Amino acid sequence: MAQSNVVLRLGSMMLTCGAGAYRVKSAMARAAAAVGLDRHEAQVTMNEIVASAFVGKERFRTVAVEQRRVGVNVDKLERLRTVVENLEAHERVEDLNAKLDEVASVKPLYGAFANAAASGVACAGFCFLNKGGLYECLGVLIAAFLGQALRRFLLHRGWQHFVTWLLCGLLGSGAYMAVLAGMDLAGITDNTHQAGVISAILFLIPGFPMVTAMLDMIRQDFLSALTRMSYVIMVMAAAGIAVWVTSYVANWPVDGPKPAGPTGLALYSLDLLCSFVAAYGFAMLFNAPARAALVSAITGAVANTGRIILINETGLPWHLAVGLAALVIGLMAQLFVSSASLSRVALSVPAVVIMIPGVPFYRALSAINDHTIDTSVAVSTAFGNIAEVVLVITAIGAGLALARVITDRNWRHDFSTSSLPDLH
Repeated sequence: MAQSNVVLRLGSMMLTCGAGAYRVKSAMARAAAAVGLDRHEAQVTMNEIVASAFVGKERFRTVAVEQRRVGVNVDKLERLRTVVENLEAHERVEDLNAKLDEVASVKPLYGAFANAAASGVACAGFCFLNKGGLYECLGVLIAAFLGQALRRFLLHRGWQHFVTWLLCGLLGSGAYMAVLAGMDLAGITDNTHQAGVISAILFLIPGFPMVTAMLDMIRQDFLSALTRMSYVIMVMAAAGIAVWVTSYVANWPVDGPKPAGPTGLALYSLDLLCSFVAAYGFAMLFNAPARAALVSAITGAVANTGRIILINETGLPWHLAVGLAALVIGLMAQLFVSSASLSRVALSVPAVVIMIPGVPFYRALSAINDHTIDTSVAVSTAFGNIAEVVLVITAIGAGLALARVITDRNWRHDFSTSSLPDLH
């Protein structure tokens, strides 16, 4: 009983930190072998594990756990990875529990202010990449700061995720409108800077579960993939409803005119800088250590700027350019895995998050505000944006998976996770 309990505890903690199904099952299998179990089989979803532990041919025990407080914590995930990799044969259950206690007691790396500031800076960088100007970026900085501060406050108190995303979306989009309206009244700017309202809530994009859902799907862990993707759709819909409501009440156009900006080398230099800032900020939101955040930011900046150049200079389709950029990010992450002593997921996910097309998704939902939604033009616009989102997300998952297939034999071959590794 103690053996199966500690293995299940390890898997549950990894789920809490945002690990994908294959990673959870392989870690549990290694722990099962270390504490003396003969076989271990598990079914993993986004927040549940059902596992059977076997000793000999006839003795077995099936246990289940539900983990309601799911999220992303790269720092704890890396600590758990280190614990798993250092397991040896005949590991005492008490020793493994003590190691898990130590990981569980670790506090977040960033305080409330730093966490909210990372959101504001990341979304401001995202806003520039989405053709936002100075005033849009400033409004997004303030709005995303307030929205993330509220999200952290609610999640730490156990609020339900749909409600949390809805309230944070209302605050983020409403704060952006208030800031820009205040600038307009003060004569600082005019009323042509509405489009940044979408970027103000991009901190609500569930990038980590979205990417892990795609990787789970490719690994044929369908149960986990479907539950994660259902979660992604639910919380993105909540944020989209928030934008729809606030923009309708305020009569605020989501697709405003784009401000004039730099071109050529100056533009690409700013794209490089903003990609770095956005990726670093999102890494901080995932509670990634400074070294992982820096490597992710460099990787994301190089790959994303290359993607933008490919699209602008060669006319390459957006989704194909995103797939190539994700492949480059996956390969670059592999280069740093050994030298930085970090996992691929810690390095690659924050880098690809800045390419997730949250803007077209929210624009599709906000198209409901158009009183001509029943016309073929409005419908085709909404569904065209959704199709664009699906293609790009698929391209990101395919690019990262191809990088793993190239660099990891465990992804080239289909191994059963119930086959325990030999730790002797």
